[in-house]
Amino acid sequence: MYEITVEASFNATHTIVINGEREAVHGHDWRVVVTLAGPELDGDGLLCDFHEVEAVLGNIIDPWGHTHLNDAAAFRGVEPTAERIAEAIARSLQQGLEGRLRGGARVSRVAITEAPGCVATYLP
Repeated sequence: MYEITVEASFNATHTIVINGEREAVHGHDWRVVVTLAGPELDGDGLLCDFHEVEAVLGNIIDPWGHTHLNDAAAFRGVEPTAERIAEAIARSLQQGLEGRLRGGARVSRVAITEAPGCVATYLP
C-alpha cells in the first residue's frame, strides 16, 4: 500500500452549538492534512501527482478562506464542526480527483487541526 499526504491551511470563523449552547463566533487557522492511499502506482511511479491533489484541495478550501463557515453551502443544515469540515473536504476531494486516481487509490484520511493539539479526523 502506498500513501501520499498533502497539507494546506486556511483562516475562517465559525460558531457551533455544544450541549445546547451556541458558541460566540470565533476564528481558527485551520490546518488540513489529506492522505491518499492505494495499492498500485501509475506508469510514472506515482500514486497521484502532489500538484493535482494540491490544486483540487485548493479549489475546495480557498473559497472558505477569510469567511464565516456557517454561511458556506457545504455546511447548510449542519454545524461546521472540525469533524464535518474534514468530512466535507474528504468527499469533495474524492470527487474532484475522480478519473485521476488509478488502481484503487482513494482519499483515506482527512485531518483538521483547529487549534494546537485539537485534531479531528475523518476516515472515508
